[in-house]
Amino acid sequence: MSKRIIFASIPSIMKIKKGDIVSVITGKDRDKKGKILQAFPLSKKVVVENVNLKKKSVKAKKSGAKGQVVEFPAPIDISNVKLVCPKCSKVSRVGYLVKDGNKSRICKSCKQEI
Repeated sequence: MSKRIIFASIPSIMKIKKGDIVSVITGKDRDKKGKILQAFPLSKKVVVENVNLKKKSVKAKKSGAKGQVVEFPAPIDISNVKLVCPKCSKVSRVGYLVKDGNKSRICKSCKQEI
């Protein structure tokens, strides 16, 4: 009988957050930019507006009304997006800087605080 090792899922620290402007670096929506609407740290995915749009059929709520097709953004993996720096407007990586006990995010290109 084989033994299974079960690891508890530990939330990873994501360097990009809800509200950040990001650029998609791979996939069908490459080079599109958008704002992060939702972040899922456990599954390492983000929902970006107008990126990875999926279609879903919705039934009519009232009799006599027509059903419709709704488009919504689906989550994409965090490794497929990069942050767009609000100061220098370049696509760059994110670093951290600890000053007086406060940890803040910085742009790796221009070294400015995000």
